[in-house]
Amino acid sequence: MGKKTIYLETNSTNPYYNLAFEEYILQNRKDADYLLLWQNANTIVVGQNQNTEAEINRAFVEKHHINVVRRSTGGGAVYHDLGNLNYSFITDIGDRSQLTMKKFTVPIVNALTSLGLDAEASGRNDILVNGKKVSGTAQRMTQNRVLHHGTLLFDSNPEMISGALNVKKEKFISKSSKSVASRVGNIRSALPKDMTLPEFWDYLKSALSENEYEIGCVTEEELQAIEKLKKEKYDTWDWNYGNSPKYNFNNSKRYSGGTVEVRLFVENGYISEISFYGDFLSLTSLDALTDTLTGCKYTPEDVGNVLDSFDLSLFFGTITKEDILHTIFLLEE
Repeated sequence: MGKKTIYLETNSTNPYYNLAFEEYILQNRKDADYLLLWQNANTIVVGQNQNTEAEINRAFVEKHHINVVRRSTGGGAVYHDLGNLNYSFITDIGDRSQLTMKKFTVPIVNALTSLGLDAEASGRNDILVNGKKVSGTAQRMTQNRVLHHGTLLFDSNPEMISGALNVKKEKFISKSSKSVASRVGNIRSALPKDMTLPEFWDYLKSALSENEYEIGCVTEEELQAIEKLKKEKYDTWDWNYGNSPKYNFNNSKRYSGGTVEVRLFVENGYISEISFYGDFLSLTSLDALTDTLTGCKYTPEDVGNVLDSFDLSLFFGTITKEDILHTIFLLEE
């Protein structure tokens, strides 16, 4: 990074706000190189081109009140908690032929190595410590600027990481890019000398800017623009779910009232086709129900509202609304 480095913090752990903050700085601050260090609380962040529903364990997400947000860079889904620290580099693109992941991962690897860790860049966009993934990275270009950001698993909860992202991928048939499971580790447990996350944060601030940084500030006008971007983009279902590539979903589940199989097609987050099969004891054709569900937003709330408008015993016998929602949305542990 060639210009002076300005260091910024979002002063928030809200993922929708933080991603809006990051995007605003990328799009509007062209005067310097920027380093951001920030945290999201209890969040799954999915890649720009991923099918959100196929990446998350919805039952786990709802039980643990996990935020779900889409970022504007590629790559796979990641889980953030307050044991994870995120970093963002924003700088000029310069010579595109020199714009590689390595340009940005090397400073991270060097910073970790200087703490006595066995750190290395691996694959397309991972950083490993002792052979375990502690960082996933991604980047995007806009105009003449590039954003490169990544995670640093310092002291995250491994059970939450695996639980939040554990989903039955075979249920989804999609053109979206799938996340690949990796062996993850925490930086703190590998340190030869223990340090707290605030100490690690302070260390990185200096290490990643080579001790030459200026603490920046954001104006009230900019904060209002960031809030507006958060509200109009990152807070919205359309961005976080509706932006998913179109995909097929199928699932089958056995209940005391019979087996229910659902097959549906989702496009831009809305159900475009849906069919039910099984040996449940229906008393009438399901056409009225499936016709009403066609065009419905693919969320438990919206589908549940449609189900509430029918006498389901006519269609499914003793199978309940909750059973149907469990089948459609994998709402089981």
